[in-house]
Amino acid sequence: MEIRQNRPSLYGDIAHILGFWTERSAVHEAAAQGQAAQLQQLIRDGATINAVAVDSITPLHEACIQGHACCVALLLAAGAQVDARNIDGSTPLCDACSAGSLECVKLLLEYGAAVNPPLFTFSPLHEACMGGSLDCVELLIQHGASMEAHDCHYGTPLHVACARKQYGCAKLLLNAGANVNAAKLHETALHHAAKTRDVNLIELLVEFGANLHARDNLHRKAIQYTALGSPSHFCLRFYEDTPLSLQQTARIALRRMMGIKALHVFPKLNLPNRMVAFLSYTPPTVFDLEQTLLDSPT
Repeated sequence: MEIRQNRPSLYGDIAHILGFWTERSAVHEAAAQGQAAQLQQLIRDGATINAVAVDSITPLHEACIQGHACCVALLLAAGAQVDARNIDGSTPLCDACSAGSLECVKLLLEYGAAVNPPLFTFSPLHEACMGGSLDCVELLIQHGASMEAHDCHYGTPLHVACARKQYGCAKLLLNAGANVNAAKLHETALHHAAKTRDVNLIELLVEFGANLHARDNLHRKAIQYTALGSPSHFCLRFYEDTPLSLQQTARIALRRMMGIKALHVFPKLNLPNRMVAFLSYTPPTVFDLEQTLLDSPT
């Protein structure tokens, strides 16, 4: 079997001396390059599928990093460790989410991949939000991904989505019950949105009840990270000077009380479709509007 020397590193030198890791194998190469036929033959020939390279990357990591679903399927069927950790602590699911590969994510979840692995770095949900992978974010939420998991650098997945200007991901998280005012060193998602000067994100966060007056560890409010006279500064100033309507305040209070159960509970209540749409932050359909007119007294 062909063996190739991996890139040198301090960890690699130590590991090589101690014998914890192997050098990069042909299985790693086939998985990384998406060579499914070659990988299948290697598996048939008895190749080690859980060998780890000097950076603790397994062939399954390699396949997930590149989004090669066929190779992922072959490795999992052959007994690859679904929750193996690389030197950064990331699992294959983290890598698949980073690559935005929905097929790889589905395969890993089918084989029991941990949605909330105990990590000190990015969780799979963080990775999906970082890359703006809406389908992956939605699937992870459906499988119980923690929306309050904290990364030591950014904070929660919502922090990541706002720091990377991923509006769609932020909306998915918020609508699923993510805490809009979760803080990392007192820094909220609104601080991140203000730093990116994204007016749409700022408006979204305020709609979900972001605290405009929260101060970070530098004792700064979100507005203090915007340029005077800029659209983002005008937006935050407007919201600071204009109290929310009673209707909006009631919606925020109800959503906070219901938490992550909100989207499942509201449709079951005996409420007009239009009101359910309002509480769920979804625009009413034409049918809903027509039904409201029909139900209204003449």
